[in-house]
Amino acid sequence: MPSPLRRLLVTAMLCLPAIALAQYPNAPIRLNVGFPPGTGPDIVARTLSQQLGERLKQSVVVENRAGAGGQIAAQTVARSPADGYTLLLGEVGSISISPATYNNLNYDPAKDFAPISEVVRADFVLVVPATSPYQTLADFIKAGKASKDRVNFGTFGAGTPGHFGAELFAREVGMQIEPVHYRSTGDAVSGLVSGSVQAEFVTTALAAPQVKGGKMRALAITGAKPSSALPGVPTFAQAGYGKVDFGAWFALFAPAGTPADILDRLQTESAAALRTPEAAKTLGDAGFIVVGSTRQDLQRLLDSEAKRWSAVVKTTGFKAN
Repeated sequence: MPSPLRRLLVTAMLCLPAIALAQYPNAPIRLNVGFPPGTGPDIVARTLSQQLGERLKQSVVVENRAGAGGQIAAQTVARSPADGYTLLLGEVGSISISPATYNNLNYDPAKDFAPISEVVRADFVLVVPATSPYQTLADFIKAGKASKDRVNFGTFGAGTPGHFGAELFAREVGMQIEPVHYRSTGDAVSGLVSGSVQAEFVTTALAAPQVKGGKMRALAITGAKPSSALPGVPTFAQAGYGKVDFGAWFALFAPAGTPADILDRLQTESAAALRTPEAAKTLGDAGFIVVGSTRQDLQRLLDSEAKRWSAVVKTTGFKAN
């Protein structure tokens, strides 16, 4: 029979995960986001960090690691200790599109990250300058298909959702486009407002204030239903282009190898944080749809998005090094 000492040791070992979870977190948590302060992803990160910190009774500090379409932040977290104290607010570009676009990516989303929860998502909107002659999606498509020249589409950078979303749109409607890649969101918006490009795909969060301010005109939304932030703007499905249905999503990740108990707690607390009235209002006013998914649902999303965007990228033949 086992000795009393052996039974005590076995019991202690079985209790270690529970002890570790009870102590977590006992230090500030860093939430990395790959975009500058004041942008939509930053609003999401700061809203989540405030509410999550209150629930965990520990500081959740947002660290903006802007650049390379979110890849710098992703790489930082991929190389961090798997202890639950370094998290990533990842998004569709750096997680699902970049692996198919870049040959020299310094991280592997499928191997380097542990999914926690989809935080929010946002639809995209096809916008044209306020001075554009095109009042409807049908007008824009008709003119684009009839044009001998390619239609200039501004993007927030090569390999971003707006870039490949424009390629997907062009393929579905039979239009020839020429992507014009800007270095930043601000430059891309300025390029559209000034008329330097003819159209862009931007998120509803970005489009709503610009449209209301009379600087852009919204033609159609990629979501399943119209957006309350852009009343009167139809969806692509309503216009007969149901396959133009891509969107932006933001999700919480930890480095691969983070203990399951910690991942489960972060999922539970982050989902609850998003359901607070303060968070829901802030994110809703900014044009985001609050999700707060399970770890399993996020994994299913990642699997489907990886396949989808890989196929889109392959169709375009685009590769970045």
